Amino acid sequence: MKDLHQKGRDVVGELIPGGKARLDKIFEVAPGLEELAVGVVYGHLHSRPALDARTREAAAISAIIASGGAGTPIRVHTRTGLSSGLAPAEITEIVTEAAAFSGFPRAVMALEHIKEVFTEAGAPVPPTPAPREVLLQALESDERLAEFSSHPAQVVTTGPDTAIAIFADGAAVAWVRTRGTKIAELKVLR
Repeated sequence: MKDLHQKGRDVVGELIPGGKARLDKIFEVAPGLEELAVGVVYGHLHSRPALDARTREAAAISAIIASGGAGTPIRVHTRTGLSSGLAPAEITEIVTEAAAFSGFPRAVMALEHIKEVFTEAGAPVPPTPAPREVLLQALESDERLAEFSSHPAQVVTTGPDTAIAIFADGAAVAWVRTRGTKIAELKVLR
Protein backbone atom coordinates (compact mmCIF):
# COMPACT_ATOMS: atom_id res chain seq x y z
CA MET A 1 0.00 0.00 0.00
CA LYS A 2 2.91 2.35 0.72
CA ASP A 3 4.03 2.14 -2.94
CA LEU A 4 0.53 3.00 -4.19
CA HIS A 5 0.32 5.85 -1.69
CA GLN A 6 3.62 7.32 -2.90
CA LYS A 7 2.59 6.84 -6.53
CA GLY A 8 -0.70 8.60 -5.76
CA ARG A 9 1.08 11.51 -4.07
CA ASP A 10 3.31 11.83 -7.12
CA VAL A 11 0.27 11.92 -9.44
CA VAL A 12 -1.42 14.62 -7.31
CA GLY A 13 1.86 16.54 -7.24
CA GLU A 14 2.01 16.47 -11.04
CA LEU A 15 -1.64 17.47 -11.48
CA ILE A 16 -1.93 20.26 -8.90
CA PRO A 17 0.70 22.88 -8.07
CA GLY A 18 1.58 22.28 -4.43
CA GLY A 19 -0.53 19.12 -4.52
CA LYS A 20 1.51 17.19 -1.97
CA ALA A 21 1.36 20.07 0.51
CA ARG A 22 -2.41 20.28 -0.06
CA LEU A 23 -2.70 16.56 0.72
CA ASP A 24 -0.69 17.02 3.91
CA LYS A 25 -3.07 19.76 5.02
CA ILE A 26 -6.24 17.86 4.08
CA PHE A 27 -5.19 14.67 5.84
CA GLU A 28 -3.17 16.16 8.70
CA VAL A 29 -5.49 14.69 11.32
CA ALA A 30 -5.73 11.26 9.64
CA PRO A 31 -2.55 10.24 7.76
CA GLY A 32 -3.80 6.66 7.52
CA LEU A 33 -6.82 7.87 5.58
CA GLU A 34 -4.52 9.71 3.18
CA GLU A 35 -2.50 6.54 2.62
CA LEU A 36 -5.65 4.61 1.77
CA ALA A 37 -7.57 7.28 -0.20
CA VAL A 38 -4.65 8.67 -2.20
CA GLY A 39 -3.22 5.21 -2.78
CA VAL A 40 -6.49 3.85 -4.15
CA VAL A 41 -7.72 6.88 -6.12
CA TYR A 42 -4.50 8.31 -7.54
CA GLY A 43 -2.06 5.44 -7.06
CA HIS A 44 -4.25 2.63 -8.38
CA LEU A 45 -7.31 3.92 -10.24
CA HIS A 46 -5.54 6.68 -12.18
CA SER A 47 -3.14 4.14 -13.68
CA ARG A 48 -5.82 1.77 -14.96
CA PRO A 49 -5.79 1.97 -18.79
CA ALA A 50 -9.48 1.61 -19.68
CA LEU A 51 -10.30 5.26 -18.90
CA ASP A 52 -8.22 8.36 -19.50
CA ALA A 53 -7.68 10.87 -16.70
CA ARG A 54 -10.30 13.27 -18.13
CA THR A 55 -13.00 10.61 -18.05
CA ARG A 56 -11.98 9.43 -14.57
CA GLU A 57 -12.23 12.96 -13.20
CA ALA A 58 -15.61 13.50 -14.89
CA ALA A 59 -16.87 10.33 -13.21
CA ALA A 60 -15.38 11.40 -9.86
CA ILE A 61 -16.99 14.86 -10.01
CA SER A 62 -20.35 13.32 -10.85
CA ALA A 63 -20.08 10.73 -8.08
CA ILE A 64 -19.08 13.34 -5.51
CA ILE A 65 -22.10 15.44 -6.41
CA ALA A 66 -24.36 12.37 -6.35
CA SER A 67 -23.14 11.47 -2.87
CA GLY A 68 -23.89 14.98 -1.61
CA GLY A 69 -20.21 15.73 -1.25
CA ALA A 70 -18.97 19.25 -1.59
CA GLY A 71 -16.13 21.14 0.05
CA THR A 72 -12.73 19.52 -0.17
CA PRO A 73 -13.62 16.53 -2.38
CA ILE A 74 -15.27 18.60 -5.10
CA ARG A 75 -12.47 21.18 -4.94
CA VAL A 76 -9.76 18.53 -5.28
CA HIS A 77 -11.44 16.78 -8.19
CA THR A 78 -12.29 20.04 -9.94
CA ARG A 79 -8.60 20.95 -9.74
CA THR A 80 -7.44 17.54 -10.93
CA GLY A 81 -10.17 17.57 -13.58
CA LEU A 82 -8.86 20.85 -14.98
CA SER A 83 -5.30 19.52 -14.80
CA SER A 84 -6.38 16.33 -16.55
CA GLY A 85 -7.79 18.29 -19.49
CA LEU A 86 -11.44 18.85 -18.64
CA ALA A 87 -12.61 22.22 -19.94
CA PRO A 88 -14.43 24.37 -17.36
CA ALA A 89 -17.58 24.20 -19.51
CA GLU A 90 -17.40 20.40 -19.40
CA ILE A 91 -17.22 20.50 -15.60
CA THR A 92 -20.29 22.73 -15.38
CA GLU A 93 -22.08 20.42 -17.81
CA ILE A 94 -21.19 17.46 -15.57
CA VAL A 95 -22.78 19.37 -12.67
CA THR A 96 -25.91 19.96 -14.76
CA GLU A 97 -26.10 16.30 -15.75
CA ALA A 98 -25.53 15.15 -12.17
CA ALA A 99 -28.33 17.43 -10.98
CA ALA A 100 -30.85 15.57 -13.12
CA PHE A 101 -29.94 12.24 -11.53
CA SER A 102 -28.86 13.11 -8.00
CA GLY A 103 -30.86 16.22 -7.20
CA PHE A 104 -30.58 19.92 -7.74
CA PRO A 105 -29.63 20.80 -4.14
CA ARG A 106 -26.56 18.56 -4.32
CA ALA A 107 -25.45 20.09 -7.61
CA VAL A 108 -26.06 23.62 -6.36
CA MET A 109 -23.97 22.95 -3.22
CA ALA A 110 -21.02 22.03 -5.46
CA LEU A 111 -21.19 25.22 -7.52
CA GLU A 112 -19.71 27.57 -4.94
CA HIS A 113 -16.65 25.34 -4.58
CA ILE A 114 -16.27 24.83 -8.32
CA LYS A 115 -16.50 28.58 -8.91
CA GLU A 116 -13.71 29.20 -6.39
CA VAL A 117 -11.46 26.64 -8.10
CA PHE A 118 -12.21 28.19 -11.51
CA THR A 119 -11.34 31.63 -10.14
CA GLU A 120 -8.08 30.31 -8.63
CA ALA A 121 -7.23 28.70 -11.98
CA GLY A 122 -7.97 31.88 -13.93
CA ALA A 123 -10.89 30.31 -15.77
CA PRO A 124 -13.75 32.62 -16.75
CA VAL A 125 -17.01 32.41 -14.84
CA PRO A 126 -19.29 31.49 -16.50
CA PRO A 127 -16.99 29.37 -18.65
CA THR A 128 -16.59 29.85 -22.37
CA PRO A 129 -18.06 27.07 -24.54
CA ALA A 130 -16.32 23.72 -24.47
CA PRO A 131 -14.12 22.90 -27.47
CA ARG A 132 -16.68 20.30 -28.58
CA GLU A 133 -19.37 22.99 -28.72
CA VAL A 134 -17.11 25.28 -30.77
CA LEU A 135 -16.26 22.51 -33.24
CA LEU A 136 -19.90 21.41 -33.58
CA GLN A 137 -20.84 25.00 -34.44
CA ALA A 138 -17.97 25.19 -36.94
CA LEU A 139 -19.18 22.02 -38.67
CA GLU A 140 -22.38 23.91 -39.45
CA SER A 141 -20.88 27.24 -40.45
CA ASP A 142 -17.12 27.17 -41.18
CA GLU A 143 -16.31 27.18 -44.91
CA ARG A 144 -13.13 25.20 -44.28
CA LEU A 145 -15.27 22.25 -43.15
CA ALA A 146 -18.15 22.65 -45.62
CA GLU A 147 -17.05 19.75 -47.84
CA PHE A 148 -17.62 17.36 -44.93
CA SER A 149 -21.11 18.57 -44.03
CA SER A 150 -22.74 15.51 -45.61
CA HIS A 151 -20.66 13.12 -43.50
CA PRO A 152 -21.81 12.25 -39.99
CA ALA A 153 -19.10 12.99 -37.43
CA GLN A 154 -18.19 11.91 -33.95
CA VAL A 155 -16.96 15.01 -32.10
CA VAL A 156 -15.04 14.75 -28.84
CA THR A 157 -13.14 17.14 -26.63
CA THR A 158 -9.56 15.98 -26.19
CA GLY A 159 -8.26 18.71 -23.89
CA PRO A 160 -9.17 22.02 -22.30
CA ASP A 161 -8.90 23.81 -25.65
CA THR A 162 -8.91 21.03 -28.25
CA ALA A 163 -11.46 18.84 -29.98
CA ILE A 164 -11.56 16.43 -32.90
CA ALA A 165 -14.22 15.44 -35.40
CA ILE A 166 -13.93 11.99 -36.93
CA PHE A 167 -16.02 11.84 -40.08
CA ALA A 168 -17.81 8.67 -41.17
CA ASP A 169 -16.46 6.58 -44.02
CA GLY A 170 -12.94 7.78 -43.28
CA ALA A 171 -13.60 11.06 -45.08
CA ALA A 172 -11.34 13.02 -42.73
CA VAL A 173 -10.40 13.94 -39.22
CA ALA A 174 -10.56 17.57 -38.16
CA TRP A 175 -8.56 18.81 -35.16
CA VAL A 176 -9.13 22.23 -33.64
CA ARG A 177 -7.59 24.36 -30.95
CA THR A 178 -10.08 26.85 -29.60
CA ARG A 179 -9.80 30.23 -27.98
CA GLY A 180 -13.05 31.21 -26.34
CA THR A 181 -15.82 30.79 -28.91
CA LYS A 182 -13.48 30.78 -31.90
CA ILE A 183 -11.25 28.28 -33.67
CA ALA A 184 -7.66 29.42 -33.22
CA GLU A 185 -6.17 26.59 -35.24
CA LEU A 186 -7.63 23.94 -37.57
CA LYS A 187 -6.00 20.91 -39.16
CA VAL A 188 -7.80 18.50 -41.45
CA LEU A 189 -6.31 15.06 -42.11
CA ARG A 190 -7.66 13.21 -45.12
